[in-house]
Amino acid sequence: MAKSGFTKEQYLKWYESMLLWRRFEEKASQLYIQQKIRGFCHLYIGQEAVVAGAISVIRDDDNMISAYRDHVHPIAKGVHPNAIMAELMAKVTGCSKGKGGSMHMFSAEHRFFGGHGIVGGQIPLGAGIAFADKYNGSDRVTLCYMGDGAVRQGALHEAFNMAMLWKLPVIFIIENNHYAMGTSVERTTNVTELHKIGLSYEMPSKPVNGMRVEDVHEATEWAVNHARSGKGPVLLEIKTYRFRGHSMSDPGKYRTKEEVEDYKKQDPIEQVLTTLKKKKWITEAEIEAIDERIKAVVEESVRFSEESPYPDASELYRDVYVQEDYPYIIEN
Repeated sequence: MAKSGFTKEQYLKWYESMLLWRRFEEKASQLYIQQKIRGFCHLYIGQEAVVAGAISVIRDDDNMISAYRDHVHPIAKGVHPNAIMAELMAKVTGCSKGKGGSMHMFSAEHRFFGGHGIVGGQIPLGAGIAFADKYNGSDRVTLCYMGDGAVRQGALHEAFNMAMLWKLPVIFIIENNHYAMGTSVERTTNVTELHKIGLSYEMPSKPVNGMRVEDVHEATEWAVNHARSGKGPVLLEIKTYRFRGHSMSDPGKYRTKEEVEDYKKQDPIEQVLTTLKKKKWITEAEIEAIDERIKAVVEESVRFSEESPYPDASELYRDVYVQEDYPYIIEN
């Protein structure tokens, strides 16, 4: 159980941040149904504490890399919601210039390195980013997020082995929401406590209650201190739950209504709000003001995106191929 020594300011920051992410994702869901967002779309609703508890620990110059459920992570790292919404709507003002969409958010400026559609593909990349920092003498750390399904990829084991061998400053974070698409963890492995995977590499590992932002903060703080001090990587299995389907096309029939409702009772946003109310750190008027402020931010992101242009056809190969290095590419 987490300590209770967090400040009023920290709880307010957690509440406002997570509520923004929740409302942003709800709006994305609406826009997808209206066909203003196309392709795949994986929402983070229910899992907000996993990022909120970590972002309150790391420095702005620390690195983050994730999988394809990646709308919230870059916002947490400082990317403006306008740029994320524009990317969802394939507009040139998006953080990936409208070419990546939902699964490929990116911002080198904010040290957010994706957004990766290949399951588990970001795991060795996370180790590589950490290797670069160590090689260059930086004390930055890298948070490398993955889903519970991605731990079945062989690249994880190769990355874990090298990360421990070279004592890389990377924190591997399993966002265990219990289902890889529609397949439960129990149907894919007899090692259901996924943090134990790290033990075969003698990697410090622990499970974390991902529905409590305080627990995530404390576990991440321990992991970051370990990695930043030169002791090498850490594996955190953060147990969380998505309230929606795997993607917008998933009706989620593999889960019972009772299971979903039970987890909704553990809503991390409501838990933080309950703490704020219990400590008399927030009034109903302040709650309403926060709601209105967040609503305005989300609506502005939609307006900005709808008014932004699509990429020009001349952009098709830009950022994909480099003309100077590859002269055989023919310009249309």
